[in-house]
Amino acid sequence: MDIITFPEFNVYLKISNIAFRIGNIKIYWYAIFIALSFTIGIIGIKKECKKYEIDYEKVLELIIIIIPISMIFARLYYVIFNLDYYLNNPLEIINIRNGGLAIYGGIIGAVITIGIYSKIKKMNILNIFDICVPYLVLGQAIGRWGNFFNKEAHGIETNNIFRMGIVENGIYMEVHPTFLYESICDFILFLILINFRKHKKYDGQLTLIYLLGYSSVRFIIEGLRTDSLMFGNIRISQLISVLIFIVSLIILLYKKYRDKIYQINCKQRTNMIRYK
Repeated sequence: MDIITFPEFNVYLKISNIAFRIGNIKIYWYAIFIALSFTIGIIGIKKECKKYEIDYEKVLELIIIIIPISMIFARLYYVIFNLDYYLNNPLEIINIRNGGLAIYGGIIGAVITIGIYSKIKKMNILNIFDICVPYLVLGQAIGRWGNFFNKEAHGIETNNIFRMGIVENGIYMEVHPTFLYESICDFILFLILINFRKHKKYDGQLTLIYLLGYSSVRFIIEGLRTDSLMFGNIRISQLISVLIFIVSLIILLYKKYRDKIYQINCKQRTNMIRYK
Protein backbone atom coordinates (compact mmCIF):
# COMPACT_ATOMS: atom_id res chain seq x y z
CA MET A 1 0.00 0.00 0.00
CA ASP A 2 1.15 3.55 -0.74
CA ILE A 3 0.19 6.73 1.10
CA ILE A 4 -0.91 9.75 -0.91
CA THR A 5 -1.78 12.99 0.82
CA PHE A 6 -3.36 16.34 0.01
CA PRO A 7 -1.88 18.33 2.92
CA GLU A 8 -3.96 21.50 2.58
CA PHE A 9 -7.18 19.47 2.80
CA ASN A 10 -5.98 17.06 5.52
CA VAL A 11 -6.62 14.12 3.18
CA TYR A 12 -4.50 10.98 3.71
CA LEU A 13 -5.16 7.98 1.51
CA LYS A 14 -3.78 4.45 1.53
CA ILE A 15 -3.91 3.16 -2.02
CA SER A 16 -2.72 0.23 -4.09
CA ASN A 17 -2.60 -0.07 -7.84
CA ILE A 18 -4.24 -3.49 -7.43
CA ALA A 19 -8.02 -3.34 -7.01
CA PHE A 20 -8.54 -7.01 -6.13
CA ARG A 21 -7.37 -10.52 -6.93
CA ILE A 22 -9.12 -13.47 -8.49
CA GLY A 23 -6.97 -16.41 -7.43
CA ASN A 24 -3.49 -15.55 -8.67
CA ILE A 25 -4.80 -13.01 -11.13
CA LYS A 26 -4.35 -9.33 -10.19
CA ILE A 27 -6.97 -6.86 -11.36
CA TYR A 28 -5.47 -3.38 -11.58
CA TRP A 29 -7.29 -0.09 -11.04
CA TYR A 30 -5.77 1.15 -14.31
CA ALA A 31 -7.59 -1.58 -16.23
CA ILE A 32 -10.83 -0.94 -14.35
CA PHE A 33 -10.83 2.77 -15.23
CA ILE A 34 -10.07 2.04 -18.88
CA ALA A 35 -12.92 -0.50 -19.00
CA LEU A 36 -15.24 1.98 -17.27
CA SER A 37 -14.31 4.67 -19.80
CA PHE A 38 -15.19 2.45 -22.74
CA THR A 39 -18.43 1.23 -21.12
CA ILE A 40 -19.73 4.73 -20.38
CA GLY A 41 -18.69 5.84 -23.87
CA ILE A 42 -20.61 3.01 -25.52
CA ILE A 43 -23.75 3.80 -23.50
CA GLY A 44 -23.53 7.50 -24.34
CA ILE A 45 -22.87 6.94 -28.03
CA LYS A 46 -25.87 4.59 -28.23
CA LYS A 47 -28.13 7.42 -27.04
CA GLU A 48 -26.58 9.79 -29.57
CA CYS A 49 -27.20 7.36 -32.42
CA LYS A 50 -30.90 7.18 -31.57
CA LYS A 51 -31.11 10.96 -31.44
CA TYR A 52 -29.43 11.48 -34.81
CA GLU A 53 -30.96 8.39 -36.46
CA ILE A 54 -27.63 6.70 -37.11
CA ASP A 55 -27.29 2.93 -37.39
CA TYR A 56 -26.05 1.99 -33.92
CA GLU A 57 -25.10 -1.53 -35.02
CA LYS A 58 -22.53 -0.09 -37.42
CA VAL A 59 -21.21 2.31 -34.79
CA LEU A 60 -20.99 -0.49 -32.20
CA GLU A 61 -19.07 -2.62 -34.69
CA LEU A 62 -16.75 0.34 -35.24
CA ILE A 63 -16.21 0.78 -31.48
CA ILE A 64 -15.40 -2.93 -31.06
CA ILE A 65 -12.77 -2.54 -33.79
CA ILE A 66 -11.43 0.73 -32.36
CA ILE A 67 -10.84 -0.52 -28.82
CA PRO A 68 -7.98 -2.97 -29.52
CA ILE A 69 -6.50 -0.84 -32.32
CA SER A 70 -6.43 2.28 -30.13
CA MET A 71 -4.82 0.32 -27.30
CA ILE A 72 -2.14 -0.99 -29.67
CA PHE A 73 -1.44 2.47 -31.11
CA ALA A 74 -1.37 4.02 -27.63
CA ARG A 75 1.19 1.44 -26.55
CA LEU A 76 3.27 1.69 -29.74
CA TYR A 77 3.38 5.48 -29.40
CA TYR A 78 4.69 5.14 -25.85
CA VAL A 79 7.20 2.44 -26.81
CA ILE A 80 8.56 4.39 -29.81
CA PHE A 81 9.46 7.37 -27.62
CA ASN A 82 11.06 5.08 -25.00
CA LEU A 83 12.74 2.91 -27.62
CA ASP A 84 16.12 2.49 -25.92
CA TYR A 85 14.52 0.98 -22.83
CA TYR A 86 12.22 -1.38 -24.75
CA LEU A 87 14.97 -2.56 -27.11
CA ASN A 88 16.84 -3.70 -24.02
CA ASN A 89 13.66 -5.08 -22.40
CA PRO A 90 11.53 -6.37 -25.30
CA LEU A 91 9.22 -8.46 -23.10
CA GLU A 92 8.14 -5.26 -21.33
CA ILE A 93 6.53 -4.02 -24.56
CA ILE A 94 3.41 -6.08 -23.85
CA ASN A 95 3.35 -5.31 -20.12
CA ILE A 96 0.81 -2.51 -19.66
CA ARG A 97 -0.22 -3.40 -16.12
CA ASN A 98 1.65 -0.40 -14.74
CA GLY A 99 0.56 2.06 -17.40
CA GLY A 100 2.45 3.14 -20.48
CA LEU A 101 -0.40 4.11 -22.82
CA ALA A 102 -0.17 7.46 -24.61
CA ILE A 103 -3.51 9.12 -25.36
CA TYR A 104 -2.30 10.78 -28.57
CA GLY A 105 -1.29 7.37 -29.90
CA GLY A 106 -4.77 6.06 -29.10
CA ILE A 107 -6.40 9.02 -30.84
CA ILE A 108 -4.26 8.48 -33.94
CA GLY A 109 -5.31 4.83 -34.04
CA ALA A 110 -8.98 5.76 -33.60
CA VAL A 111 -8.89 8.41 -36.34
CA ILE A 112 -7.31 6.01 -38.85
CA THR A 113 -9.81 3.27 -37.97
CA ILE A 114 -12.84 5.58 -38.21
CA GLY A 115 -11.60 6.94 -41.54
CA ILE A 116 -11.18 3.52 -43.11
CA TYR A 117 -14.41 2.11 -41.63
CA SER A 118 -16.50 5.15 -42.63
CA LYS A 119 -15.28 4.92 -46.21
CA ILE A 120 -16.04 1.19 -46.43
CA LYS A 121 -19.50 1.56 -44.85
CA LYS A 122 -20.21 4.87 -46.63
CA MET A 123 -20.87 6.75 -43.39
CA ASN A 124 -20.41 10.47 -42.71
CA ILE A 125 -17.01 10.49 -41.00
CA LEU A 126 -17.38 14.01 -39.56
CA ASN A 127 -20.75 13.11 -38.05
CA ILE A 128 -19.23 10.00 -36.47
CA PHE A 129 -16.42 12.09 -34.98
CA ASP A 130 -18.95 14.58 -33.58
CA ILE A 131 -20.91 11.78 -31.92
CA CYS A 132 -17.81 10.22 -30.39
CA VAL A 133 -15.69 13.15 -29.15
CA PRO A 134 -17.80 14.12 -26.10
CA TYR A 135 -17.51 10.57 -24.80
CA LEU A 136 -13.86 10.34 -25.79
CA VAL A 137 -13.00 13.28 -23.55
CA LEU A 138 -15.25 11.93 -20.79
CA GLY A 139 -13.32 8.66 -21.05
CA GLN A 140 -10.07 10.61 -20.78
CA ALA A 141 -11.36 12.30 -17.61
CA ILE A 142 -12.16 8.92 -16.07
CA GLY A 143 -9.00 7.20 -17.31
CA ARG A 144 -6.72 9.73 -15.62
CA TRP A 145 -7.69 8.23 -12.27
CA GLY A 146 -5.84 5.10 -13.33
CA ASN A 147 -2.70 7.27 -13.30
CA PHE A 148 -3.54 8.29 -9.73
CA PHE A 149 -3.60 4.69 -8.50
CA ASN A 150 -0.38 3.99 -10.39
CA LYS A 151 1.25 7.06 -8.82
CA GLU A 152 2.27 8.27 -12.28
CA ALA A 153 1.72 11.24 -14.58
CA HIS A 154 2.26 13.66 -11.69
CA GLY A 155 3.94 17.04 -11.97
CA ILE A 156 6.94 18.87 -10.60
CA GLU A 157 7.25 19.83 -6.95
CA THR A 158 5.06 22.70 -5.76
CA ASN A 159 3.69 24.35 -2.65
CA ASN A 160 0.32 25.37 -4.08
CA ILE A 161 -2.95 24.60 -2.32
CA PHE A 162 -3.72 21.55 -4.50
CA ARG A 163 -0.33 19.87 -4.02
CA MET A 164 -0.21 16.11 -3.59
CA GLY A 165 2.23 14.37 -1.26
CA ILE A 166 3.80 11.14 -2.49
CA VAL A 167 6.79 8.97 -1.66
CA GLU A 168 8.93 8.19 -4.69
CA ASN A 169 12.15 6.18 -4.46
CA GLY A 170 11.97 6.53 -0.69
CA ILE A 171 11.76 10.33 -0.85
CA TYR A 172 8.69 12.31 0.22
CA MET A 173 7.75 15.13 -2.13
CA GLU A 174 4.79 17.38 -2.77
CA VAL A 175 3.90 17.67 -6.45
CA HIS A 176 1.32 18.98 -8.87
CA PRO A 177 -1.50 16.39 -9.18
CA THR A 178 -1.53 16.79 -12.96
CA PHE A 179 -3.76 13.74 -13.36
CA LEU A 180 -6.42 15.64 -11.36
CA TYR A 181 -5.95 18.88 -13.31
CA GLU A 182 -6.47 17.07 -16.59
CA SER A 183 -9.38 14.99 -15.31
CA ILE A 184 -11.24 18.13 -14.19
CA CYS A 185 -10.46 20.03 -17.42
CA ASP A 186 -11.53 17.07 -19.54
CA PHE A 187 -14.82 16.81 -17.65
CA ILE A 188 -15.48 20.53 -18.17
CA LEU A 189 -14.74 20.09 -21.89
CA PHE A 190 -17.20 17.17 -21.94
CA LEU A 191 -19.92 19.42 -20.49
CA ILE A 192 -19.14 22.13 -23.05
CA LEU A 193 -19.38 19.67 -25.95
CA ILE A 194 -22.60 18.07 -24.67
CA ASN A 195 -24.26 21.48 -24.33
CA PHE A 196 -22.93 22.85 -27.62
CA ARG A 197 -23.92 19.88 -29.80
CA LYS A 198 -27.49 21.13 -30.31
CA HIS A 199 -26.11 24.42 -31.62
CA LYS A 200 -23.53 23.05 -34.05
CA LYS A 201 -23.77 24.52 -37.54
CA TYR A 202 -21.89 21.90 -39.55
CA ASP A 203 -20.54 18.38 -39.29
CA GLY A 204 -17.12 18.35 -37.69
CA GLN A 205 -17.62 21.51 -35.62
CA LEU A 206 -17.83 19.59 -32.35
CA THR A 207 -14.65 17.71 -33.24
CA LEU A 208 -12.79 20.96 -33.94
CA ILE A 209 -13.88 22.39 -30.58
CA TYR A 210 -12.69 19.22 -28.85
CA LEU A 211 -9.32 19.40 -30.61
CA LEU A 212 -8.89 23.07 -29.70
CA GLY A 213 -9.90 22.52 -26.10
CA TYR A 214 -7.98 19.34 -25.42
CA SER A 215 -4.79 20.47 -27.17
CA SER A 216 -4.82 23.66 -25.06
CA VAL A 217 -5.31 21.73 -21.82
CA ARG A 218 -2.69 19.15 -22.71
CA PHE A 219 -0.10 21.75 -23.71
CA ILE A 220 -0.36 23.56 -20.37
CA ILE A 221 -0.50 20.48 -18.15
CA GLU A 222 2.26 18.67 -20.05
CA GLY A 223 4.61 21.49 -19.11
CA LEU A 224 4.17 20.56 -15.44
CA ARG A 225 4.75 16.81 -15.81
CA THR A 226 7.96 14.98 -14.99
CA ASP A 227 7.40 11.94 -17.21
CA SER A 228 6.88 13.54 -20.62
CA LEU A 229 7.86 11.65 -23.75
CA MET A 230 10.72 13.62 -25.29
CA PHE A 231 12.26 14.16 -28.70
CA GLY A 232 15.56 15.80 -27.84
CA ASN A 233 14.61 18.74 -25.63
CA ILE A 234 11.06 18.94 -26.98
CA ARG A 235 8.06 17.48 -25.18
CA ILE A 236 6.31 15.44 -27.88
CA SER A 237 2.81 15.99 -26.49
CA GLN A 238 3.33 19.75 -26.41
CA LEU A 239 4.57 19.78 -29.99
CA ILE A 240 1.58 17.74 -31.17
CA SER A 241 -0.77 19.91 -29.12
CA VAL A 242 0.53 23.08 -30.80
CA LEU A 243 0.14 21.57 -34.29
CA ILE A 244 -3.40 20.34 -33.53
CA PHE A 245 -4.39 23.72 -32.06
CA ILE A 246 -3.10 25.69 -35.05
CA VAL A 247 -4.72 23.44 -37.67
CA SER A 248 -8.04 23.30 -35.80
CA LEU A 249 -8.13 27.07 -35.29
CA ILE A 250 -7.41 27.74 -38.98
CA ILE A 251 -10.24 25.40 -40.03
CA LEU A 252 -12.69 26.94 -37.52
CA LEU A 253 -11.86 30.48 -38.65
CA TYR A 254 -12.14 29.47 -42.30
CA LYS A 255 -15.55 27.91 -41.68
CA LYS A 256 -16.72 31.02 -39.84
CA TYR A 257 -15.45 33.29 -42.64
CA ARG A 258 -17.10 31.13 -45.32
CA ASP A 259 -20.43 31.15 -43.45
CA LYS A 260 -20.25 34.93 -43.10
CA ILE A 261 -19.63 35.38 -46.83
CA TYR A 262 -22.50 32.99 -47.58
CA GLN A 263 -24.87 34.97 -45.36
CA ILE A 264 -23.84 38.25 -47.02
CA ASN A 265 -24.44 36.77 -50.49
CA CYS A 266 -27.84 35.44 -49.44
CA LYS A 267 -28.80 38.84 -48.06
CA GLN A 268 -27.71 40.56 -51.28
CA ARG A 269 -29.75 38.12 -53.39
CA THR A 270 -32.79 38.69 -51.16
CA ASN A 271 -32.48 42.47 -51.53
CA MET A 272 -32.10 42.16 -55.32
CA ILE A 273 -35.28 40.08 -55.56
CA ARG A 274 -37.13 42.50 -53.28
CA TYR A 275 -36.29 45.54 -55.45
CA LYS A 276 -37.07 43.92 -58.83
